[in-house]
Formats: sequence, C-alpha cells, structure tokens
Amino acid sequence: MSTNASMTTPREMREKLIGKATEDAEFRVRLTADPRAAVQEALGVEIPEAFSVHVHEETARKAHIVLPPAADLSEQELGQVSGAFDWSWPGSGF
Repeated sequence: MSTNASMTTPREMREKLIGKATEDAEFRVRLTADPRAAVQEALGVEIPEAFSVHVHEETARKAHIVLPPAADLSEQELGQVSGAFDWSWPGSGF
C-alpha cells in the first residue's frame, strides 16, 4: 500500500497507523516491535535513520504524556515540531 506522503499530514499518518493497529493485531505487534518497518509497510514511506520512532501502548493502568521538545531548538527543529514537516522524500524532515 502506498501513501503520497507529501499530501498527508503527520496527524493523518498517525491516525492511519493507529487505525490499522486497532483493526489488525499482527500489525500492532509489528508496529511495537519494529516501528520503522511497520510505518514503511502501512504508509509506503521510509523513515530516515536519523529520525527515531517510539511506539507506546497505553493500558487501563498506564498512560503516556507526550511533551513538546524543549525550547532550545533550531528554527528547522521548531518548524518540524510545529507540524511543518516536509513529507516529501528524500531529505524529509520526518
């Protein structure tokens, strides 16, 4: 399955991954075990090695709070966390 990453927002990509993991137990296992490969499988995009992806599963007894990056970021990094990712490959800010 291929997704045109330049036409998809980070939120849409995240929602697609969560939806697929909710419906497909085997994909959920792959996503938690190897997020990089699972994202490529589901969205048709390759995550650059310099970018790290972590998948955390919430439970009835465990919640996760995702904090924005600290304020000491470069202009490029600030653009990335504000949702201004360049989703076109290669050289993506993903």
